[in-house]
Amino acid sequence: MTKADLIDEVSRLAELTRKDSEVIVETIFDSIVRSLRVGDKIEIRGFGSFRTRQRKPRVGRNPKTGDRVEVPAKKIPFFKPSKELKDLVNTGSEAAPAPPWPAVG
Repeated sequence: MTKADLIDEVSRLAELTRKDSEVIVETIFDSIVRSLRVGDKIEIRGFGSFRTRQRKPRVGRNPKTGDRVEVPAKKIPFFKPSKELKDLVNTGSEAAPAPPWPAVG
């Protein structure tokens, strides 16, 4: 699913215009990015949590030349799915149970 597909799905389920749905999806993504930038953790019950992990500086190698390259420390976004999400994904081809969050619309 792409961002455009997600916007279309929100528009269809919430019976909103595509423009309004785009604003909603963009606002959610922007809020997540803004929170991660300042080091906050985002927890969405029944879905999962987003946080950052710190990577230490290290010495890497340029695969083309074999030269040593200093790789600086950096923050990496990390998503940890909830148990409910894992269970929903792993139900197989059976009829999937309703998600633990309320339906929109």
